[in-house]
Amino acid sequence: MFLTGRFFLLVVAGAIPVIGYPRYWVVLLWVLACVVLMGIDLIAAGSTRVLRLYRLPSAPVRLGEPGNSVLVVHNPTGRRFRAQLKDGWQPSAGASGNIHDVSLPPGERQSVSTSLLPTRRGDRPAHRVTVRRRGLLGLAGRQSGFVVPGSIRALPPFHSRKLLPSRLARLRQLDGRSAVRIRGQGTEFDSLRDYVEGDDVRSIDWRATARRRSTVVRTWQPEKDRHIIVVLDTSRTSAGRVGDEPRLDAAMDAALLLAALAAHAGDRIDLIAGDRMIHRRVVGAPRSTLLGALVTAMVPLEPALLEADWPLLAAEIGTLTRQRALVVLLTPLEPASVEESMLAPLSVLAQRHKVIIGSVRDPQLLEMTERREDAAAIYGAAAAARTIALRQRTESAVSRLGVDVVDADPEQLPAALADHYLLLKSRGLL
Repeated sequence: MFLTGRFFLLVVAGAIPVIGYPRYWVVLLWVLACVVLMGIDLIAAGSTRVLRLYRLPSAPVRLGEPGNSVLVVHNPTGRRFRAQLKDGWQPSAGASGNIHDVSLPPGERQSVSTSLLPTRRGDRPAHRVTVRRRGLLGLAGRQSGFVVPGSIRALPPFHSRKLLPSRLARLRQLDGRSAVRIRGQGTEFDSLRDYVEGDDVRSIDWRATARRRSTVVRTWQPEKDRHIIVVLDTSRTSAGRVGDEPRLDAAMDAALLLAALAAHAGDRIDLIAGDRMIHRRVVGAPRSTLLGALVTAMVPLEPALLEADWPLLAAEIGTLTRQRALVVLLTPLEPASVEESMLAPLSVLAQRHKVIIGSVRDPQLLEMTERREDAAAIYGAAAAARTIALRQRTESAVSRLGVDVVDADPEQLPAALADHYLLLKSRGLL
């Protein structure tokens, strides 16, 4: 049961007769009258348990975009059912407009919709539906809670998709440039054409020349159907927040842009996400459904407060391919974690594959180095400068292994990683 404001006003109104007749029996009679009226209201309100509730499936939405949840209310009784419903969700679901007034004739159904705006990625479950029925006097009523299973899935926002058209245009220009049509590692045969002055004599096709009785050369283009393995680090270092989001979310954004670009370029993309264990694998997904498979795999990922097991992740990469591939490690370039557990597996990977480390940089470090307002700011600037120096030392150590490092701010990392991929492709280094 629940009591409304009217009941308390009725109790307070008892002060009027008490002031006129200051007797104990007057107070007792007034309290008794209030309780009797409350009981009558409760009986008149009727049961709330007779209601039947169903929830329709909610379509997935991108994080930051609105969605809704539809609740179907059924009155199986033979009398009209009037009540107020509150569709409760956890706070990160961003529910609004979730209090509904219903008036159902006997045997009828009604659908009510709750607007949702998730503030966190992943599955945001519903809590419970609370139903209230007031009595005729509006003094009290009955209240019940119903567990109606349901959730809304908040997908990674993929903010960098706006950069995809410009990178695809560069990819098309890359395919048409003659500067890359020379033989070398990471290229494949394209076509034959007549020899012109300045062509590499090593590209002459002597068999075709003999048939046509004119000098013919082979042309080459960047090799397609290359294998790209993206590794998402979900360890404790990915939990650090840079700006308004964790490093892991920025790494996901970069992985999605790279995957979309590589799929258009004809390359094969696999994904591994893990720390001390492998949480998600996307292997051999068709290009037409690749982005959907990657987004679905990324939805439940959350950073774990554990160190990454890089030998395990490197071994997992070895199970996916025995041939040379492009391995993209999306992990923060933290000196301690890299030097303690990553350098040894990284040196082995760099001997077999082309390796890129995509790291999210904190832009506040550079801002801190420029502050000189007081002693605290100076100490902060010194700490930031030391952190930057350690990161640069770690980057140099990694680069000596033959590993490329793309260290950028969260908003710039997807574009920087995509540009580096195009650069490698133009030089035939994949």
